[in-house]
Amino acid sequence: MQEVLKAIPHRPPFLFVDNVNELDQSRIRASREISPSEPFFQGHYPGNPIMPGVLICESIFQAGAILLSSLIEDPAEGVPVLTRISNAKFKNMVKPGSLLELEAELVEKLGSAYFLKGKASVAGKTVVTVEFAVSLAKASL
Repeated sequence: MQEVLKAIPHRPPFLFVDNVNELDQSRIRASREISPSEPFFQGHYPGNPIMPGVLICESIFQAGAILLSSLIEDPAEGVPVLTRISNAKFKNMVKPGSLLELEAELVEKLGSAYFLKGKASVAGKTVVTVEFAVSLAKASL
């Protein structure tokens, strides 16, 4: 968890990556235990709770930000900020108690723009696939 906290500015309750399982120059594999006590389960389909798709995507985006933080040598260059989402496909639901497995891969870098693709899965079944882009923004964090 310390590796995650050092890599990105997100903090609970809006931190959706628990562990970095694998990291290289173009790809990250990370995970998040989805606790039954997550506050969003209280109102997102009470009686049949599922994790909101937008939060699954956010989990992928955060994994991508961790990947980029390992590639950006000078933190003064800025923090990755989401600029585009495309081709999001929602294939399965994430239920309380699931282990959400996250992947993000750097596809291309053009100037200060980074293009990535990502995937979330549970128990080997793809939940979401998405393509996204980020730009570096100067942060006053």
